[in-house]
Amino acid sequence: MTASVFDLFRIGIGPSSSHTVGPMRAARAFVQALESQEVLARVERVTVDLYGSLAATGPGHGTPKAVLLGLEGETPEGVDVEAIPSRIAAIREHASLNLLGRRAVDFERERDLCFHGDEQLPEHPNGMRFKAFDDQGTMLHEAVYLSIGGGAVVARGETVEVNADQEKDLPYPFASAAELLGHCEASGLPVSGVMQANEEARREAQQVRDGLDAIWAAMQACVERGCRSEGVLPGGLELRRRAPTLHGQLSGAVTEGGVDPLTALDWVGLYALAVNEENASGGRVVTAPTNGAAGIVPAVLHYYARWIAGADEGGVARFLLVAAAIGSLYKENASLSGAEVGCQGEVGVACSMAAGALAEVLGGTPEQVENAAEIGMEHNLGLTCDPVGGLVQVPCIERNAMGAVKAITAARMALRGDGEHLVSLDRVIRTMRDTGRDMASQYKETARGGLAVTTLDVPVNIVEC
Repeated sequence: MTASVFDLFRIGIGPSSSHTVGPMRAARAFVQALESQEVLARVERVTVDLYGSLAATGPGHGTPKAVLLGLEGETPEGVDVEAIPSRIAAIREHASLNLLGRRAVDFERERDLCFHGDEQLPEHPNGMRFKAFDDQGTMLHEAVYLSIGGGAVVARGETVEVNADQEKDLPYPFASAAELLGHCEASGLPVSGVMQANEEARREAQQVRDGLDAIWAAMQACVERGCRSEGVLPGGLELRRRAPTLHGQLSGAVTEGGVDPLTALDWVGLYALAVNEENASGGRVVTAPTNGAAGIVPAVLHYYARWIAGADEGGVARFLLVAAAIGSLYKENASLSGAEVGCQGEVGVACSMAAGALAEVLGGTPEQVENAAEIGMEHNLGLTCDPVGGLVQVPCIERNAMGAVKAITAARMALRGDGEHLVSLDRVIRTMRDTGRDMASQYKETARGGLAVTTLDVPVNIVEC
């Protein structure tokens, strides 16, 4: 299935698309099922079991609060971020949940929310089981959901995402880069044109434009908040937010010989840091294609909008369309889940998306776009997901800044060539998938290997985000 741009870019909350956004959607889908089955009024208790990576790093990734808010009917797009702490505190204090905002039931965190870090469901490392009971203890409904990456959720036994738009007949369906390039050659359209035509088969052209504008506006707002919000990131690592200080330094930065020619890259790093510090704080971000890698596409897009002569709103839209086209290939043929394939499926994919998108808006051919995307992933192969303390902070925040700079370099390298290269994007996607399959579980978002177990100078008291 050719994914939509709005499947790849979702406005939600931090700190994790698979561990926060996905579980919130799953929890809400569960209580909506109770309502549709007309048993919601009989529910007296619900239980939630988290498996695999969701259990191992869930507390640091905000999974418990996401589940509770989802059960109360909240969505990642609509929840009031500022009110979350008081909402969670009230649930704890009263030991009660208000399902869909309408049905109050008892809920004791230690009894009803269970973590199974050493047990993994066979379908995916990010699994959840929900159960609802009546006043006699009889189970009214049970459902298992899988958070498959990028905030996407599927029910056990299903292949279609929960709440996904119905697939329409597309003028240019593609499941591989080869097919995508074939459409470009046959139609004369750039990659963005192919993706635009597919989007307009799903919804009205104005809806597509408005949706892309909303994504870009959310990205800009996230960068702006990150550049002005000071303080310490939650979770126990006691990391100070660096973006405000760096923004102040760069705003007046000059050298004796004038402006440093590499200042643009410093700004790119700032944009990425600002987004991912917002994400780590549980703020509003755009999943691109995941929350852990949410800073790369906005950083490179800000680079285009600010530093490239002739940049305009049309270029911004084309950038997002191309990035989504590339991201859909990874979603279809590999994975966007750090718990499944490591950080190559998050930062690596985001780098590939941004590289290809930048190549087109800088005048690249479809072949150069494909080459840039391939370069972006080739040099992220094997990248592990090893968050210290299970928090989306170290090495995640800096890794986004490095991924953004790498994407720009990949695009520039591709534009210096003619699109001919040895390893195709399709082959590197398959390689990424196979590398992730072979990667040991301790390097896939379990916080049990790599930097996550590196001895720190000061003992860390990790607390739930």
